[in-house]
Amino acid sequence: MKKWMKPFTAMLMAVTLVSGLGGAMTADAAKSNEKGKIVINGSSALLPLTLQAASEFKKDNPKVKISASAAGSVTGPQSVRKGIADIGAVDWDASKDVPGFKKFEGQVANPVAVTVFAAVVNSNVGVTSLTTKQLQDIFSGKVTNWKEVGGTDGKIVVVNRKFGSGTRVNFQQKALEGKDFMSKGDNYKEVGSSGDMKTTIETTPNAIGYIDLPYVTSKMKAVSINGVAPTEKNVLNKTYKVWGIGYYMTKGQPTGATKAFIEYIQSSKFQNGSLKKLKFIPLAAVK
Repeated sequence: MKKWMKPFTAMLMAVTLVSGLGGAMTADAAKSNEKGKIVINGSSALLPLTLQAASEFKKDNPKVKISASAAGSVTGPQSVRKGIADIGAVDWDASKDVPGFKKFEGQVANPVAVTVFAAVVNSNVGVTSLTTKQLQDIFSGKVTNWKEVGGTDGKIVVVNRKFGSGTRVNFQQKALEGKDFMSKGDNYKEVGSSGDMKTTIETTPNAIGYIDLPYVTSKMKAVSINGVAPTEKNVLNKTYKVWGIGYYMTKGQPTGATKAFIEYIQSSKFQNGSLKKLKFIPLAAVK
């Protein structure tokens, strides 16, 4: 090697080494120094969103531990009040009174997503659209056979969520316009979560229930209400009314890792990315 090339080669190697270190430093800098543990409980309707957001958030925040469970909306703010959860996922604004539930004093409602709820039937049911009146009659137990609402002869099995479910609150107020559910009978079932509702509708012939869109599968049918399908488009054009905003309840304003996690879910990156893929609607889309 020529003498004049030796210093140049050494300098080039040094630049390459520094560049490599700089790249590593940049990659390390991308990792947050946020620390802590976030415990989330509540809505099973929001659970798919919570789990996906947690998976993404932890990639950039490896020092934050997140655990999530879903025992129904009302358990979310109850867990926050008891101090056993940092976030209570709920399908209504639990900082205000709603029919059947008093507000949770001292808690802040942080909106995270728009959720679309649908009446769903087992794949063997021939009905694809029901009116508000027909839904009221079915869920109250007044109509008991599918042939009474344009379907084939078959005894209707009504599947309901247990009291305290946010999906139940939204469906009762918006799809049934506040009318009461039936509560007993050999054609009545009650389940504890969105996952249980999904399984029951998929496996029970002639069944009808309700669920949010992320749980709808090819083994069931989402029914149109008054001829309007439960889709994002129809929510945004204001023709489909059975939807609500999901909230993360916190004790006072969120801080630390909890604040960072909620801000990640509310960010345009997540709202317009994974959230939409999961069949939720971004908050900004609904005026």
